[in-house]
Amino acid sequence: MKTPETPDTPDASAEPKADLPLSRREFTVGTLAVAVSAGGVSALGTACTAPDRPVNNPRTTTRLLVNGTTTELELDPRSSLLDVLREQLQLTGAKKGCDHGQCGACTVHLGGRRVASCLTVAVQADEQELTTIEGLSPKDGPLHPMQQAFIDHDALQCGYCTPGQIMAAVACVREGHATSPEQIREYMSGNLCRCGAYAGILAAIQQAAPKMGGT
Repeated sequence: MKTPETPDTPDASAEPKADLPLSRREFTVGTLAVAVSAGGVSALGTACTAPDRPVNNPRTTTRLLVNGTTTELELDPRSSLLDVLREQLQLTGAKKGCDHGQCGACTVHLGGRRVASCLTVAVQADEQELTTIEGLSPKDGPLHPMQQAFIDHDALQCGYCTPGQIMAAVACVREGHATSPEQIREYMSGNLCRCGAYAGILAAIQQAAPKMGGT
């Protein structure tokens, strides 16, 4: 009679089989276990809970000549002119649209030139004449011809881009770039109107240009 076969017993001299590759989870758990067993939990906890070190940002004294008034401020040299105007001087006419210099809503005049204040570092305006929409016309006087023309031609809808449009339009005329509709469109192309009031804006500039001494 044939006896049943007995299972083979492990051979101690046999070469062990290779372990299966560890998963990422198993590797992470194993690593943490080693750190804890080796006394590394203290260092790990310190790294995770250590408070951020305070950043010592230098300040610089800047004199801004805004709308005829001189203001001296202690500024972070990284501050944008737009943020300083809106947050420290409460001149909120310049709008923060894209904050990348692509929409023109933040246009102001610096040293007689139109600039995107979101891309202009505030310390660059030190001792330079700066005009915002708030200073374009006297508080108790008549509106600037360009402001009045925007009203006359209904050259706005929601109004968010309007301060920047007006400041750019004034610069466009002063630069001598309002001699034709095509030229006006070209030199106003950096100011976007999401409402699409471009026809009114063009008509307003054409009306205001002769009154400003433009052609």
